Amino acid sequence: MKIAVIGAGKWGSALFHALSEKNECVISSRTPRDIKNFVSLKEALECKYLVFTIPTQAVAQWLEQNFKYNGQKILVASKGIETKSSRFLNEIYQRYVPKENLAFLSGPTFAKEVEKKLPCAIVISSVNQNLALEFAGFFPSYIKAYASDDVIGAEICGAYKNVIAIAGGICDGLGLGNNARASLISRGLVEMARFGKFFGAKDETFLGLSGAGDLFLTASSVLSRNYRVGIGLAKNESLEKILNELGEVAEGVETARAILKIAKENDIYTPIACEVVKMLDGKDVYESVRSLLEKR
Repeated sequence: MKIAVIGAGKWGSALFHALSEKNECVISSRTPRDIKNFVSLKEALECKYLVFTIPTQAVAQWLEQNFKYNGQKILVASKGIETKSSRFLNEIYQRYVPKENLAFLSGPTFAKEVEKKLPCAIVISSVNQNLALEFAGFFPSYIKAYASDDVIGAEICGAYKNVIAIAGGICDGLGLGNNARASLISRGLVEMARFGKFFGAKDETFLGLSGAGDLFLTASSVLSRNYRVGIGLAKNESLEKILNELGEVAEGVETARAILKIAKENDIYTPIACEVVKMLDGKDVYESVRSLLEKR
């Protein structure tokens, strides 16, 4: 199959190399890259199968300016919630593509390890199970791909775990220990499941690869950009300085704000996300830790 990856950052490049194992694959991005099979955006969008790794906050504008639906089948490999509108990615993409032609990738996958062909497992979620299975079949043997129909559950897991990862980085940056990190991640899983339940997500999604799997990975490793944001906050560095030094998009920063906005509008209890936003806005990290310990 001829597949085009749109977005040539670390994650897009890793997916491009993985998908090239079994398929004819090209890659494109806003900035030209010295990558084999790099093509123009026009040529990439002519492919039947597209994989998008565009940062969440830029998706709506990018689609409006660049995309024309021509029957393409799309796998969305970005994670997050648009802050400005509080929209999930499936809501944004469905303005341009029928939901039957949309699938969403989730699961514990660091780009650096995928690039090295280290084994991992992912979930492809879609209301169209034939499409989910079709995309699952494109991946090489070292990536075990499962199919699911819980699109909203996978989306919430992929977005929320980045917020908990910021908290995980703060926890480790303060040297609070393994017990504290395990407690934080466990309560983070409960919190994201509570948030997901409001939107009709399935419980098993939060206990699987999309939820617990990705959360445990992202909230405890320096390979996670969001975890590194937390490390910086624990050192009392400004958010601006942290993001400049990171040099990459940390989706959890804006997603935390979107989650808090949605939670307030719908009376959903999200204490960790709430404190993460306060710390991003400058609240003392030790005060936030005390606040969380006082909450039930």
